[in-house]
Amino acid sequence: MKDTTDIRRRRLLQTAGLGLAAGSMSGGLAVAATPGRAAALEMRNDGSYAALPLSKESFRLAVVQTRVKAVAAAAPARGLKENLTHTIEAIDKVFHFGGRPDILQFHEFPLTGFDVWTRKQALRLALEIPGEETAALGAKAREYGCYIVFGSYAVDRDWPDHLLSITTIIGPDGQVLDKHWKARNIKGVFPGIELYTTTVYDVLDEYREMYGEDAVLPVTRTPLGNFATSSAQREPELFRALAMKGAEIFLRTATGGFTELDIKACAMYNRVYSTLCNNAVSPDNENFFADAAASAGDSMIVGPRGEELARARQHEAAISAVIPIAAFRARRRQPTVHQELYTPVWDVYRSPYGPNLFSNYKPTDLFDAKEYLREKSRWR
Repeated sequence: MKDTTDIRRRRLLQTAGLGLAAGSMSGGLAVAATPGRAAALEMRNDGSYAALPLSKESFRLAVVQTRVKAVAAAAPARGLKENLTHTIEAIDKVFHFGGRPDILQFHEFPLTGFDVWTRKQALRLALEIPGEETAALGAKAREYGCYIVFGSYAVDRDWPDHLLSITTIIGPDGQVLDKHWKARNIKGVFPGIELYTTTVYDVLDEYREMYGEDAVLPVTRTPLGNFATSSAQREPELFRALAMKGAEIFLRTATGGFTELDIKACAMYNRVYSTLCNNAVSPDNENFFADAAASAGDSMIVGPRGEELARARQHEAAISAVIPIAAFRARRRQPTVHQELYTPVWDVYRSPYGPNLFSNYKPTDLFDAKEYLREKSRWR
């Protein structure tokens, strides 16, 4: 476990750097919306939730479906530069003609790509956030006055040797506004391998001690609405909890496929807007097939009734929709959950894999992760 003085110091820095004053549109008292916030969920008598005053009645949200191309692990600098250039060119194309979006969202790995890397290889190519790449994307965000959201493998000096999967939110001022760790990886489903990226769940106790309860399931409050991000699939409880905390816009990502029903049901059950940004068909990705028919494309934007607002096909494209955020917020409340019915079940249930499994051991690759986790299941 990390030194407690060091933890307190970093928590103070996190609060200062990421703090966003949150206030209720219905006149509630402001609360601190930071990773160091004491309470994970605020309950009010009318079902409203913490939010910043809106800067616009409506805004345009764009999902930018681009290729996924793995960088060369032995010498990643060239590949990272090429992918960054490609991403910046895509941003310029979005703003070249037509409506000017307020939010641009990219998929899970537009800069690093994905491959069967060892931990040592992946750590060499993972981004520092903030860093050179976020500075370049930040310059574009500042130029166009928009938010830019993207996923990436990342490293953090506070978490040595951990490979992270982080979704970054860059604000219109060009600065990193927030960065969300992936909440969890699914385990026990891939033949012969397990994912070895460190998620919140994999180091839950240490993460909670370092950043506070609010950061476990973070909601980023902005003048355009409350954002939640995720690259996790098929876990409705995760999205329900984020909706309870006031998430209004779910910015979801994938690599190589997703379940359409999961995206639409998430939006409908929680009465939220949701995206899914997947990678496009990628014919120049060296170690994988282009895979257009099976898993590439179909990025979408979905409304709070589960209705499809926009959809891409398989190739590189940008889709967009106007989100009437003021009218939406005026009538939206937290999800209705009959919590007293379910608490006895939740108190007894145990998932097959417990938290904190990467606190004391970090698998060297996908295959080592499979061996390590083989005997860790609580289901026998």
